[in-house]
Amino acid sequence: MWLLLPFILIPLIEIALFIQVGGLLTLWPTLGVVLLTAVIGTALVRWQGLRVLEDLRQEQAALRDPLSPLAHGAMLLIAGVLLLMPGFFTDTIGFLLLIPPLRRLIIARIASRVRIFPGGGPGGSTGRRPRDGGIIDGEWEDVTPEGRGGPRLPPDVPAPRRPGQRPSGWTEH
Repeated sequence: MWLLLPFILIPLIEIALFIQVGGLLTLWPTLGVVLLTAVIGTALVRWQGLRVLEDLRQEQAALRDPLSPLAHGAMLLIAGVLLLMPGFFTDTIGFLLLIPPLRRLIIARIASRVRIFPGGGPGGSTGRRPRDGGIIDGEWEDVTPEGRGGPRLPPDVPAPRRPGQRPSGWTEH
């Protein structure tokens, strides 16, 4: 229910602001301001996005956790969407998200509410081997020429084929 609220309130706020600002500036200056904020906002998002991308590259090169640049990038994506939407309220929120200290504050607030489960999730897998020594029970049959008692071939010699047998596409031969 609470997710539906922004979809109702934001358009109502935008309409009220358009009426108020349009009454002060008239139609064309109001539309000009909306277009100008979209152009300036897009340029700022692009500039800051390139900086965040460089931060991400540096974090990866230093083998550090890239979570912070990724979070900033996600916030910039949201800011870009808000700035491209016509309206004064969404533009204000979008421009606020372009302020790095405010983004850090929002990210810290969100991170304080996130729980990380050791082991990949409440019942998830870690991708590690099982604790019982990693033994997997199963049956197998060796179908290579060496397994059938045939000669071991050097790596540069192709394996023998039956007459008319074509390569499967899964091998280089």
